[in-house]
Amino acid sequence: MPKRKKRTEAEAFREALLMVAPGTKTHEALAAILQSRMGALLCFGDLARLSRLSEGGVKLDADMTPQLVYELSKMDGAIILNEDGTRIHYANRFLKPAEHYPTIETGTRHRAAQRFANQTKSVVLALSQRRSSVTLYCHTKRYALESPQTLVNKGTQMLQTLDKYVETLRKTMNELTLRELGDIVTIFDVCRVLQRAEMVNRIRLEVDPIILELGTEGRLLQLQLQETLIPLKEARMVVRDYYKERQGVAPDIIHERIAALTQEELMNLGNISQQLGYGPNLRSVDSYMTPRGYRILHSINRLPPQLIDNLVEKLGSLHAIMKATREQLVEVEGVGDVMAERIRGGLSLLTSQMAASGN
Repeated sequence: MPKRKKRTEAEAFREALLMVAPGTKTHEALAAILQSRMGALLCFGDLARLSRLSEGGVKLDADMTPQLVYELSKMDGAIILNEDGTRIHYANRFLKPAEHYPTIETGTRHRAAQRFANQTKSVVLALSQRRSSVTLYCHTKRYALESPQTLVNKGTQMLQTLDKYVETLRKTMNELTLRELGDIVTIFDVCRVLQRAEMVNRIRLEVDPIILELGTEGRLLQLQLQETLIPLKEARMVVRDYYKERQGVAPDIIHERIAALTQEELMNLGNISQQLGYGPNLRSVDSYMTPRGYRILHSINRLPPQLIDNLVEKLGSLHAIMKATREQLVEVEGVGDVMAERIRGGLSLLTSQMAASGN
């Protein structure tokens, strides 16, 4: 049997939110416990690891059902389940995590839960009897679950904010397109698009957990998010168009490095310029830059990605592609007479549209 790939904390957190979302058995169990004004500890993880750091209780090997979890929560100790929450192995179990693991909690149950999740690299749900709340601990992460209605309201507000940022990104990309077609692109134009794109991405990362936690009740928000984020995919191609090729530095690595910038660093376009392989001083970069053409070619309908790669590899830049004759285009692998005319017509139409919008 192949060994299971070790999950990162981010992956484990994502799976934990899916496991407690509305429509799941775990969510049904949590709702029943909270309605009865009871507290509880539910631990999800590798049985051997969780067993070593807990003791006592009642040993079980039963399928997880909301009713059974509710009944077992009437006992004081923790309920131990497997990683995906489908089987219950122990009830009324006493947790004994090491005290040197940090915790910000004040209550005994929540302090034990946070330390236990951190030490065992597991997921622990702590239900507060007094506050009727649920806190999720995943490895080192602490996350307070909220009611579906609160999440819907918060998600809707964040999508409205995201929509405004995306509109700004769209306008910035249109300005870049105009400058690309006019062959007057500067490093400032490029970095500004990437800055706006990363700001949009950071808001998306805040919306994702809300939609995951909503489960089946978040489908409408998920559709709205997907529709809103369409320009982000186009913006990511700006890196492919302008990054300076270096040994071992691919576009994906540059995206990761830009994402790792702090909010303050992101506001300085010089930091983005550095990640692209240029200097931090925007004025030190050559006056005008030439795009390879990936972004604009992808905006032309029905052009296969491999054909776009072939065009850029053969002709070298967007302007070389725009100036190419039909005969020159046909020399590119995968381009026939019909495709050559489609490429020329698509670029001509885009130029006319952008010229009209710029007037």
